[in-house]
Amino acid sequence: MRIPNIKAAAKALRQNEKRRARNLKRKEGLKKIVKEMKRHLAAGDAAKARELAPQLMQATDKAVAKGTIHRNKAARIKSRLLSQLAGSGAPIAKPAKSAAR
Repeated sequence: MRIPNIKAAAKALRQNEKRRARNLKRKEGLKKIVKEMKRHLAAGDAAKARELAPQLMQATDKAVAKGTIHRNKAARIKSRLLSQLAGSGAPIAKPAKSAAR
């Protein structure tokens, strides 16, 4: 690893490491939800997958808002999983709005 000679470059490196860690955590959380939802859909457990749908929406929207993933990727993830869920049956629950905003 190269050590920066300039103070500003050292700070930029520190910031980059923090942002990378934050983005990785956010991506891993999203992947976990997607994986769990796919597992439930494959098993035919639409009820469990339906419960995860609001979490999927929130995680993808937050990742887009923070610039972790591109909005088209988020749309693709949501579209694919929700179309599979729609093919399996009943309606999707909407996420609860928090009162303290």
